[in-house]
Amino acid sequence: MPPKRGEIIEEVEDHKKTGVELETLEGEEEETILIPWDPNLIRVDAKSFSLRNILDMIDEGDLELAPDFQRRAVWNNRQRSRLVESLLLRIPLPAFYFSANEDGKMLVVDGLQRLSAIYDFVRRKPNDKRFYKLDKLEYLQKEVGKKAFKEIEGTLWARRIYATQIIANVVDPQTPNKVKFDVFKRINTGGSPLNAQEIRHCMSKTRSREFLKKLATSDAFNKATNENLRDHIRMVDREVILRFCAFRLIDSIEKDYAPMETMNAFLTEINKKIDTEVTDERLEQLAKDFEQAMDNAYKLFGKRAFRKWPAGNEKSYPINRALFEAWGNILADYDWQTLKPVKGAILKAARKMMTDDNEFLSAISTSTSGVSKINLRFSKIRQILKDAGL
Repeated sequence: MPPKRGEIIEEVEDHKKTGVELETLEGEEEETILIPWDPNLIRVDAKSFSLRNILDMIDEGDLELAPDFQRRAVWNNRQRSRLVESLLLRIPLPAFYFSANEDGKMLVVDGLQRLSAIYDFVRRKPNDKRFYKLDKLEYLQKEVGKKAFKEIEGTLWARRIYATQIIANVVDPQTPNKVKFDVFKRINTGGSPLNAQEIRHCMSKTRSREFLKKLATSDAFNKATNENLRDHIRMVDREVILRFCAFRLIDSIEKDYAPMETMNAFLTEINKKIDTEVTDERLEQLAKDFEQAMDNAYKLFGKRAFRKWPAGNEKSYPINRALFEAWGNILADYDWQTLKPVKGAILKAARKMMTDDNEFLSAISTSTSGVSKINLRFSKIRQILKDAGL
């Protein structure tokens, strides 16, 4: 059932609230590719690997199990044990998807939990929390139940694991980002499909992943968001930070955002630029701007920063992405000593706007990625600070 007009809905994952407001679309609107890409641009090669080869590649850093992927370790011991049992029974595994980069290294996009379960059994040491022994098997409990890999090493069972052949569809780095993004969006085969930020994580390089992680684990960010996004299970922490960075890095919304087909395409392009074009000095300044924005937001709004907070309503609502990117970018331009004398005026005007300005409420609630909506929320927030004398 679609939400009622003006209703604030919190996103839910695995029956748990995520602390983030659900972005709604008008009618049946959804993000689509306005200019269809040429199917000939899809470059995917099916390759066969032995599991021994795969495990060695992981150890050597040539195949990454989506580092810092929050959803990577959700299988329990029974599920992991049954997967290994399938290998021992010579039951073929479904195909995997890997994303290759220009350096020849690959990152697991689809099949992450399966490969993690196998790697954890075969290569983890007993002092690692991901180490486990096989148990609760359907057919081989008597033969290998209650045993760690070390206890079956050198036996027929270990040889079966190592000799197992898997098929991996490897997406070539020459595949355009827009095409690659759409391919990854379509190929999820297990559990909850990857969301847009998780796909970007799988497409990105170490530089952007480490930069976003650095900001996501900062004290300023987690204080401003009241710890609601720390280690977020669906990487919304990285998404809102990327949105802040994206609008901070462009010259203008009309010139740099409007030509993009969707918000996802825009964020994917900015993520790529962080990996390949943005200088170290610019990233350092971006990190400083971000910390200042987070400090200012907390000092202005306290625990309700980046949340809807209408006048007369003291309920704490989930974090709103549109408010985060707009207030974050604007507050990054001021030091606290400039804002402090007019804090009361800013707070009063902001709450009033979130109470009875229907245009602004629409710009932060429904189809928020439209150019006109982005321009409107940025301009109205800037006007609040201008009216306060800044």
